[in-house]
Amino acid sequence: MPNHILVVGTGLLAEQVSKLLAQTGNCEVIRKDEVSWGVPSGVNLGLVLDDGWNPSAHFLAEQVFHQASVPWLRGFVMFGNGLIGPLVLPGKPGCSQCADLRLMMAEPHRREMFEFKIQLSSRNTATADAWAGRSGLWHMASIILEEVHQFLNGGEEASRGLTVCHLVDHVVALNLKTLDVSQHFILPDACCPVCGAAPDDSAEEAVVHLEPNPKVSADDFRREPLSDFKQQLMHDYLDYNCGLFNGKVHDLVTPFAAVSVNLPLMIGDEGTSGRSHFYDECEWVAILEGLERYCGLEPRGKRTVVYDAYANLQDDALNPTTVGLHSPAQYQLPDFPFQRYDPDSEFGWVWGYSLTANRPMLVPERLAYYSLGNQGGFVYETSNGCALGNTLMEAIFHGMLEVVERDAFLMTWYTRLPLSKIDVESTTNAELHWMMDRIRAVAGYDLHFYNATMENKIPTVFVIAKNRRPHGLNLLCSAGAHVDPMRAIKSAVHETAGMLLRFDEKLERHKDVYLRMLNDSSDVRRMEDHSMLYGLPEAEERLAFLLDEQRPVDDLSGFLQRDSKHMDLTEDLKDLLAVFRKLKLDVIVVNQTSPEIQRNGLHCVKVIIPGMLPMTFGHHLTRLEHLDRVFHVPMTLGYTDQPLTPGDLNPFPHPFP
Repeated sequence: MPNHILVVGTGLLAEQVSKLLAQTGNCEVIRKDEVSWGVPSGVNLGLVLDDGWNPSAHFLAEQVFHQASVPWLRGFVMFGNGLIGPLVLPGKPGCSQCADLRLMMAEPHRREMFEFKIQLSSRNTATADAWAGRSGLWHMASIILEEVHQFLNGGEEASRGLTVCHLVDHVVALNLKTLDVSQHFILPDACCPVCGAAPDDSAEEAVVHLEPNPKVSADDFRREPLSDFKQQLMHDYLDYNCGLFNGKVHDLVTPFAAVSVNLPLMIGDEGTSGRSHFYDECEWVAILEGLERYCGLEPRGKRTVVYDAYANLQDDALNPTTVGLHSPAQYQLPDFPFQRYDPDSEFGWVWGYSLTANRPMLVPERLAYYSLGNQGGFVYETSNGCALGNTLMEAIFHGMLEVVERDAFLMTWYTRLPLSKIDVESTTNAELHWMMDRIRAVAGYDLHFYNATMENKIPTVFVIAKNRRPHGLNLLCSAGAHVDPMRAIKSAVHETAGMLLRFDEKLERHKDVYLRMLNDSSDVRRMEDHSMLYGLPEAEERLAFLLDEQRPVDDLSGFLQRDSKHMDLTEDLKDLLAVFRKLKLDVIVVNQTSPEIQRNGLHCVKVIIPGMLPMTFGHHLTRLEHLDRVFHVPMTLGYTDQPLTPGDLNPFPHPFP
């Protein structure tokens, strides 16, 4: 019994494919000029083929073939490239619109591409591409024929290489100038208006169960090495033509290995870095960092459905004032990008879960996802507390540590805590000695370590890299926090090393700009301004409260002591939760996991601990209003005899990189 193939299109490609299919003897070809005429009964597969790009035909095909429950495949020509795929299966994520999104987002002029697609859609016709010649279209037709045969044969493995690849979630690109063929994975878009099926956000789905999470050893804090599926990460997420990440750069300047990948966004490109001792490892770390960033931008795995005012939700909602707001004076600044918080104003809320109160809790969407673009809403939020892991427990654990790290850094800065120096030179840890020696020899910096552990007693270190050369950035600061103190130290060293030597020339070239920032803190507007400002030798005096050589020195062995070692990460997590319960600080988790990472068993969360100091970038966006803990912690730790006042706080921009 012959298979029935519907071929939609009027150009040379549709004509050639129809001829080839008819010659096989086991296909009955049905020809139509437009897909809007519907799908005849009995059709096994639809082909929508054009000699140009007709986006409206593809969008309509999605609706028509979905309604008929018929798989379909497209082939078309766009800017000198023949594109085939993806093969769209009814009810399965991954469609032509996902492919268009990935292809256009990878373009450097993506805004123009989207505008061009809109223009073409309004015409509802396809003009033959200038490179749509007979030889190239014949080659496209042969690839399509092989794909049809493979599909009709149940996807059995073929024997002729790339041209017969199965195109579910893939496209084949044929360069019509060179006839080079390449295959590309298309990551389905969770927010796709055609095939995306994000469920409504709900309190039930927000519940977090603290399930067992066995570790390889007491000193490992991942259930399994994320490197075990590096190849899958590279395949699913990194592709220069249509990947979620479309670029990779090896940093050959900094003291240790570093790799960055590019996350293309509509407002520009966002780079995320992986740092390690090995470039191979840096690649997958950078991808994981980028996936964390991607999940933190907006809800992708669920649809926000609660839009209301806090005044109407307060029994089930987080009070936004408890996480720190901008001051009244900030809201009154000219062109300030945020509006003053009003408990009677309506905005979006997502469900999170309080691990200390053990109940679902509504969280402002603005706080659950970070403020890309720095405008809209009532507060500026960063990726503070976002973390990714193999399991939900892992992600929560590392998210909490990031909140602790940044809180300790800001607490040290705003209250000018005269932290004790740590005698790291006395360590017997060979790796740490090698790291410090390499930074001295290659970059010319000495590292100074300070015990920044706050009242939560979670080991935290503040690090200052001091330049020994007569040129380049003078100072760089970073921090690290971990239940394993040595991990906290090494993490901070890696963060510091990732900035060294990269911006020396920029500092010298734009020194006048940074000198203006030194004299006018309101000029510190971007993330990198904070570290560049303190690259000036003239800014060193602002860190004199730490660089004073007369301060006490803590014995390293005391800092490295660990109260407990567990073989289950959930027990480590419970220890952290017990600390915050004792301090009467809530720990709220918003699950940011999206289908794009869930396919590989990854989880992403945002951890919010009301009362802890949130990291912000741009001095005008500092958030300290209602965070009274900043006034009391110095006294709790014995640094002062009485609480601080607002006038006691450090007025200068922080130096977090």
